Amino acid sequence: MDFGFTVEDEAFRVEARDWLAGNVGRTRDRRTWERALGAAGWIGIGWPEGGYGNRTTTLTQQVAWAEEYARSGAPPRSGHIGENLLAPTLIGHGTADQKCRFLPPIAAGDELWCQGYSEPGAGSDLAGVRTAAVREGAHYRVTGQKIWTSLAHEADWCFVLARTEPESRRHHGLSFLLVPMDQPGRIEVRPIRQLTGTSDFNEVFFDGAHARAEHVVGRAGEGWRVAMSLLGFERGVSTLAQQIGFARELERVVRTAVETGAADDPVVRDSLVRQWAELRVMRWNALRTLGGSGDAGAPSAAKLLWAGWHQRLGELAVRVRGAAAGVGPADWSPSAPYELDADQHLFLFSRADTIYGGSDQVQRTIIAERVLGLPKEPKGVV
Repeated sequence: MDFGFTVEDEAFRVEARDWLAGNVGRTRDRRTWERALGAAGWIGIGWPEGGYGNRTTTLTQQVAWAEEYARSGAPPRSGHIGENLLAPTLIGHGTADQKCRFLPPIAAGDELWCQGYSEPGAGSDLAGVRTAAVREGAHYRVTGQKIWTSLAHEADWCFVLARTEPESRRHHGLSFLLVPMDQPGRIEVRPIRQLTGTSDFNEVFFDGAHARAEHVVGRAGEGWRVAMSLLGFERGVSTLAQQIGFARELERVVRTAVETGAADDPVVRDSLVRQWAELRVMRWNALRTLGGSGDAGAPSAAKLLWAGWHQRLGELAVRVRGAAAGVGPADWSPSAPYELDADQHLFLFSRADTIYGGSDQVQRTIIAERVLGLPKEPKGVV
């Protein structure tokens, strides 16, 4: 596929760039920012259906928007889970009533979502979920625990993979439920403090939380199929925006290496060049995949590539600064914690890159089984 940008695409890019330049920094909190995006029609531009308050665009225009958003320094999105994960899943598997109920508030930036998949005993092995949902008339009562739930402390709704058939095992008997988060006494959210000092991840405890029966996406007991469909949306156009962010981080590391003299070291210089070259390869591979030239293992290969690359960049970021990377700002005092600088945050946060979103081991297993046709890994092997 020729992934060049047309004249229309470039005009769209200019429109996006101008809007971002006039609006980034004007709102203070992330929810207000989501509503500003929604009011301007920037949410849901990648949905294959219009009519829910969103506008539809071409794939190349979606890439242009993602790239301009990353370049603008706009705040991290709170609504991306609803826009990029739940919405395409509803479009593919939801009823007409579900689409009409949930897509417009997502497009407007009014309702935020989180993902209830991972559990303490079912992270990479998602089929081992134990959260249970029992049907009681027009509702399900959901009981269990989810972990590493991004933005649960801000979310209005959670899509939950739960076991609705007692005694069922593995992929069978699971259902995909839409659960409102505003249920005091039935849902508790506990932030998880990370190495970086931030708490975007959470534990979520469901104690008989209500989910309406008509809010099961797909058929009850067929949640695994819906859940796997959703995971296919995780790595798409957004990977190109991610790479814009990676490029900005790499530029900062190169600039620091020159300023500190670390770039005079041929080993460091070789590492910097290698990081640049690998980032270019990742971009072309992402474009090839979006153009329909990828195989079944393309998403897993992409995850393996960027996770390891980003970790190495974090290590390089502190290496080129030397001892200065391990200390706080000049005005730091033991009586008050200090904020991590950009390089320190990059190093610490990237330690998790090879774990979250599917660990490296899981990605290699997927490639081995689905692409190379190797024997499947025996269940229960750690």
